[in-house]
Amino acid sequence: MAMGLSSKQTVRATPLRANRAAGRVNVARRALVARAQKVETKGESGSLEYRMFFKSECGENMSPWHDLPLYNEDGTVNFVCEIPKETSAKMEVATDEVKTPIKQDVKKGAVRFYPYNINWNYGLLPQTWEDPAHANEECGGVFGDNDPVDVVEIGSAACEMGGVYPVKPVGVYAMIDDGELDWKVIAISTADPKAANINDVEDVEKEFPGELEKIRVWFRDYKTPDGKPQNGYGYDDKCLNKEFTMGVIAETHEFYNKLKSGARANSEELSLF
Repeated sequence: MAMGLSSKQTVRATPLRANRAAGRVNVARRALVARAQKVETKGESGSLEYRMFFKSECGENMSPWHDLPLYNEDGTVNFVCEIPKETSAKMEVATDEVKTPIKQDVKKGAVRFYPYNINWNYGLLPQTWEDPAHANEECGGVFGDNDPVDVVEIGSAACEMGGVYPVKPVGVYAMIDDGELDWKVIAISTADPKAANINDVEDVEKEFPGELEKIRVWFRDYKTPDGKPQNGYGYDDKCLNKEFTMGVIAETHEFYNKLKSGARANSEELSLF
């Protein structure tokens, strides 16, 4: 179930089977529901003024980057959907605006679109940050891109923009974009019919043959229609396994905590509220 579906909807937890593991999931979901009841939009869709604000239980604005938890008690993580699958508007959390609402990216005074639809649900992991002062020596010394970690959710259903979904991370690509490290975590919603069968990167190929290569090629090439070069990848272009992925998530969560505490310089004037 998505959390924060629309300006008129209040989230309700999905009933789960009465076993111990499901009970832990339900506790985690209820905790998240209490923190993100709905979203509210301002401005027309497709305009420079459009913003989607997340609302707390008492109606106050909250940040999808700062105020939602990263981890759930059952080992899943929370995925904030910015771009539903099979759409092309380049939506993103505005990390430099107070309460970091979702907006449409802008270039040269105009809202941005991908040259073609993205084939997966796309968004971010809350409370993560790719530190622009940290060099990844295994990827040639490239630095982080100063954004939260991106997620490519591969499930069959289209997510709602602004929805918050528990997902299972199973792999990660180390994409290099304009000389910056831009991790792409591959994950699947726990509500997907195939979620139980997908627990590591090799399971993706079994259940979705060819999907990882499609993701690699899509993110490699999506800027080329605008005359830009292909993006590259570290680690020999491989999608790394779940253990590595969880390490990336833990590391970028620690970078985030240092940013919030002031231990890391906020050189790009990111909003920390």
